[in-house]
Amino acid sequence: MSSPAQQGPPSAPRDGREKKGFGRVLSKVKIALTRGESSSSGADKQEPATASKATAPSAAAEARARLEVMEGVTKMARSQLFEQRAKKMAERYGLEIKASDWQSVAADGDDTVLRIDKPIRIRVRRTCHRCHVAFAADKECPGCQHVHCAKCARYPPQRTEAEQLASHMRREAIVKANKENPPIVADYSYTDEGIVLTRPSKTGGQDLVYKKPRQRVRRSCHECQALFVGGSKKCEDCGHMRCTDCPRDPPKKDKYPFGYPGDAFGPSSIPRYECGRCETLFPPDAERGTVCQKCGCEKSDDDPRALPRAVEPERDPEVLKTIQAKLDRLKVA
Repeated sequence: MSSPAQQGPPSAPRDGREKKGFGRVLSKVKIALTRGESSSSGADKQEPATASKATAPSAAAEARARLEVMEGVTKMARSQLFEQRAKKMAERYGLEIKASDWQSVAADGDDTVLRIDKPIRIRVRRTCHRCHVAFAADKECPGCQHVHCAKCARYPPQRTEAEQLASHMRREAIVKANKENPPIVADYSYTDEGIVLTRPSKTGGQDLVYKKPRQRVRRSCHECQALFVGGSKKCEDCGHMRCTDCPRDPPKKDKYPFGYPGDAFGPSSIPRYECGRCETLFPPDAERGTVCQKCGCEKSDDDPRALPRAVEPERDPEVLKTIQAKLDRLKVA
C-alpha cells in the first residue's frame, strides 16, 4: 500500500469541481481512451475532417438540386420576394417602406430562392350526427362506421356568398383605413415642455411654480393718461383709439422708431414711406425721385405710407470698416 506522499495530486476537473463516485470513473476512462488515440498518426485525424468539410457543401447542393426537380417548386429572385413582402406590409399596416430598406438585404447571399406553391388550406372538422364522434382522416366514423353526409356537423360552417362578399369588403375597408390613418410611431425624443419646476412656499401656502421671466408692458392714453386694459386698443375712459403718440412703458423706440404694431397714426407722427416693390423704407426727409437703396426704384407719389412695425437699426459704417479690416488680417497668402 503506497503512502500518501507517494501518490500524486488528483487531476483537477475542468469545471473546477471535484468529481466523486461514478463521474470520477467516467473521467478516468475518457483520459485512458484519449491517450490511446494519441498514438495514432496525425494523417488519420485530418482525413475525416477534410472529408466532412468537402461533403457539407456538396450535400446542400444535392438537396437544392432535388428540390428544383420537384413539381410545384419555382425559382424567384430574392429582390422580387422582398418587394412582394414589403408591398403586403404597406397595404396591411399603412407603412411607407422605401426600396433602399430591403434592397440591401436582398443583395446578400444567393440571388435566387426556391418557392413551393401550396393552395390555401383550412382545418375542417366534422362530427357524426349519429354518435357525435369526430371523424378522422377518412370519411368513415370510427364509432359507428357511418360515412359522413350532409347532416353531419361541419366546423367551421360553410360560408354563404353574402358572407364571403362582406368579409372581402371588410378586408378592403381595413386596408383603406390603415392607409389613411397609419399607426402612430412612438417618439422617444426627450422634451422638457411638460416639466413643471416647483418649490415649497416659505409661508406654507401653495407651491411656487417657476416661470420664464416676462416683461410687463403698459400702454397709456396720451389724452387722458388712462391705462389700456389687457390687449384692448380703445381707451375705456375717453374712447380714444390707441395711436403712435400713446406712450409705452418701458419704451422701445430703437426697435419701433415710428410706432408700435397695431397703432393708428397720431397727430404728431412723422410719415415714413416705403418702396412699393421691395418694401424698403425711405429716409424720413426723402423727396420725390429718391432712389431705393435695395432695388434702385425711384420714390413716387404712389408709394404707400409704412405702417408701424419693427425696423432693423442701420449699420454703422465705421463698425463695418473695422470688421472688414479684421477679416483682411485673417487672410493667409
